Amino acid sequence: MKYDLTIIGSGPGGYVAAIRAAQLGQKVAIIERYSTLGGTCLNVGCIPSKALLDSSEHFHAAEKKFQDHGINVSGLSVDFEQMVKRKDEVVSQTCAGVEFLMKKNKITVYTGHGSFVSRNTIQIAPKDGEGETQTIETDKVIIATGSKPVLPAAFNYDKQRVISSTEALTLKEVPKRLLVIGAGVIGLELGSVYARLGTEVEVIEYQNAVLGGMDADLGKEMRKVLKKELKIKFHLNHKVETVENLGEEVKLVAESRKDGKKLELQADYCLVAIGRRPYTDALGLENVGVELDERGRIKIDNHMQTNVEGIFAIGDVVRGAMLAHKAEEEGVYVAEYISGQKPHINYNLIPGVVYTWPEVAAVGQTEEELKAAKVAYKVGKFPFKALGRARASADTNGFVKILSDKETDEVLGVHMIGARCADLIIEAVAAMEFRASAEDMSRYSHPHPTFTEAVKEAALAATEDRALHS
Repeated sequence: MKYDLTIIGSGPGGYVAAIRAAQLGQKVAIIERYSTLGGTCLNVGCIPSKALLDSSEHFHAAEKKFQDHGINVSGLSVDFEQMVKRKDEVVSQTCAGVEFLMKKNKITVYTGHGSFVSRNTIQIAPKDGEGETQTIETDKVIIATGSKPVLPAAFNYDKQRVISSTEALTLKEVPKRLLVIGAGVIGLELGSVYARLGTEVEVIEYQNAVLGGMDADLGKEMRKVLKKELKIKFHLNHKVETVENLGEEVKLVAESRKDGKKLELQADYCLVAIGRRPYTDALGLENVGVELDERGRIKIDNHMQTNVEGIFAIGDVVRGAMLAHKAEEEGVYVAEYISGQKPHINYNLIPGVVYTWPEVAAVGQTEEELKAAKVAYKVGKFPFKALGRARASADTNGFVKILSDKETDEVLGVHMIGARCADLIIEAVAAMEFRASAEDMSRYSHPHPTFTEAVKEAALAATEDRALHS
């Protein structure tokens, strides 16, 4: 069989690229090594984790906050089996939706492990070794195989007591104690899930900060809230040396990077959440000469094309943030580019979100980046506790912070932590896409009372410090 475009990997980048290419008249095939479509995001990442985050937040609100609203609840308990079942149903429905979209757009789906025989020939081997190996011909290829968790040998990952995010989503019980290595997005999200359900959670982080890649103010606020609201303990500036499965529990040994003191902790499980690596295993890249960089990522040009003409790569296997929506944008870009269009991506305006509660969201440059680049800037900041809508719903943690150019007033970065920030951030993205100034953002009429008013007030604060409600 001959195709115009073949995509290896059916995650958000891969399946979206397939749909857009099919819309543009291309004959498309997509190859997925697992039995369900959707990749890590839909199966063992974004979607299932958000289902558990929402379920656990409902329980936490009922347990800790309902009484303040005059709602008395007795006999409250967690049916963890049902919680996980609901999560699985959400995943199943979402993956089925992708399967429907493949059929709707007449995209041929192959199940198996895809690899290069040559630039235009792809081999599809059955994952379990049973069945026949197939070969297809294709004009162009997009590699969209995603990423896998980073699991150092010293951590003795065994999927039983020492687990990754995949196993953390399928535990059979709520642990009494959980150790989390890594204070990044995955560690804090999954740590929050179990802390809300009553687990004693301790986070061990190599850096001296929470959410180290984001604006420092966000990390400071996040740590403060998680310590206060969920009693999560943090051991920052510590290097984990070993993790050992003792049978009924795990033992972790770390060393302080400040004074060299040893830290020994024990718990029911240890979640390793220190990042992810590009997944390019057994793709046959050597057969076609596709080059990798020093971090194992596939090298690409500004059109996502590798050093081999006609072979493209997107998402977690290439440079940039490992975000589902970034992969989607790149998938659409390649589909349109190879169809003769002139698409565009502004990587500075791809937002990042952390789905804890309060939520964290950001776009553009951080204050630390602006300082390092010696850019003169202004800061406008507005706390949620000064917002009527936040007080009404008892969601007063957090703030919105806007950074704008000191001379031109152009918005350079927006960083927020608080209720509904995952949805609020798009206002900043849209404004920055059109190179709005802080004054521009301050002059939009924002409905009252809403959480969006925090954005307006922060913009006012960045414009000659004229916030109205703080």
